Amino acid sequence: MKTRLTLLGLPLLLLAGESFASLRCEKGIASEGDRMVEVQSKCGEPVSQNVIAYSKTRTGNRSVEVEVQEWVYGPRSGGMLYFLRFEGGILKRIESKRGS
Repeated sequence: MKTRLTLLGLPLLLLAGESFASLRCEKGIASEGDRMVEVQSKCGEPVSQNVIAYSKTRTGNRSVEVEVQEWVYGPRSGGMLYFLRFEGGILKRIESKRGS
């Protein structure tokens, strides 16, 4: 019985995790791989928009430095904040956190 409860609870724990592949917005769904302009057209202006770092990436034989930005949306239903990480203008990660 304990094993059964553990197995049933595992998917719930995974769903409670912070990483998402998409974010439902008023005008569409923003997904990892979208460009900044696409996300902004679907979700509107973020509450906060900051350059947080620069990262080196390789394209072919050359190394290119790209800007890393974090956009924040929310709080939304249930007080959730959504943190979107862009690297070189492409959405790479969506995380959520319950606002305080």
